[in-house]
Amino acid sequence: MIERAVRRLTSSFDATLMAIALCILTLGIATLFSASNENPARISAQLANIGVAFAAMWVMSQIPPQTLMRFAPPIYLVGVFLLVAVALFGDVRNGARRWLNLGVTSIQPSEMMKIAMPLMLAWYFQKRESMLRLADYAVAAVLLALPTFLIARQPDLGTALLVASAGFFVIYLAGLSWKIIVGLTVSGLAALPFLWSLMHDYQRRRILTLLDPTEDPLGAGYHIIQATIAVGSGGIFGKGWLKGTQTHLEFIPERATDFIFAVYSEEFGLIGNCLLVLLYLAIITRGLMIAANAPTFFARLLAGAVILTFFTYAFVNMGMVSGILPVVGVPLPLVSYGGTALVTLFTGLGILMSIQKHRKLVQT
Repeated sequence: MIERAVRRLTSSFDATLMAIALCILTLGIATLFSASNENPARISAQLANIGVAFAAMWVMSQIPPQTLMRFAPPIYLVGVFLLVAVALFGDVRNGARRWLNLGVTSIQPSEMMKIAMPLMLAWYFQKRESMLRLADYAVAAVLLALPTFLIARQPDLGTALLVASAGFFVIYLAGLSWKIIVGLTVSGLAALPFLWSLMHDYQRRRILTLLDPTEDPLGAGYHIIQATIAVGSGGIFGKGWLKGTQTHLEFIPERATDFIFAVYSEEFGLIGNCLLVLLYLAIITRGLMIAANAPTFFARLLAGAVILTFFTYAFVNMGMVSGILPVVGVPLPLVSYGGTALVTLFTGLGILMSIQKHRKLVQT
């Protein structure tokens, strides 16, 4: 009876996605145990986060893509409304206005936009699939720019980057010309001096620190210097689980969250890194296969954006820890400690599973 109930609960799960995600989660728990100085309480909290994330994934896997499409505009509008509310009435914590106090609890509406943005743009392009024009891409860019701007001014550059990436992937997959992409890229490069003047002081310091972290080795450059030392000291085979000196002597900052990849690299080395990268490539490949086989334009765009956003999480986190990208608040997917990003990522996996499950139920 219990076995039958478990089968019924997991029948909507994609076995391949599930297996790869569990492998990454296992590596994440092992790394977190070391990063938290073998603290059982931290592991228990992360397991609770995983439980909530699995519940979110299961719920999303049950919702047909057609239903998601109907609710896309209201979800987007609610998200933008909450972002405006944050800008006007949000709580200021550590110099950033990102949280909205609802009395009973506080929420971070910007996280909602990581899912709401690709939903909205996929819905928009689905409605115009048969008559896409350049003006439609311009409207989509406005829909993308509004919440991205509201999130960036909180300031929350990491989340703004992820929301902008999710939206851009939808626009690109909808057929945006490479000529326009190149033109926008050139325009963006030309506007760098103006954008530099709009940045906060801490954001400028992060970019300058990327170029020369030794300029302030005990201040702004400390994170990058210690992380790159840990990554390099792991060598080919790593120092071994629970034996990372940079980790256990507490040189690595934020070692359980944003910089957990430095802990993993030090203890598992290049071989461990290759394994983790292969697992990420496997889950991304599976997601792209689901997108390619999706029965509707909306489902293809949504699935493609969700899995490519997963790629952005991994690429940006590994890049900033390795010293090739500026430090932004982007966690390593399914590895870093924390519940918010974990729930968002598993919600995305649940959407992919829903698209895969319902693909034969839609008339093409």
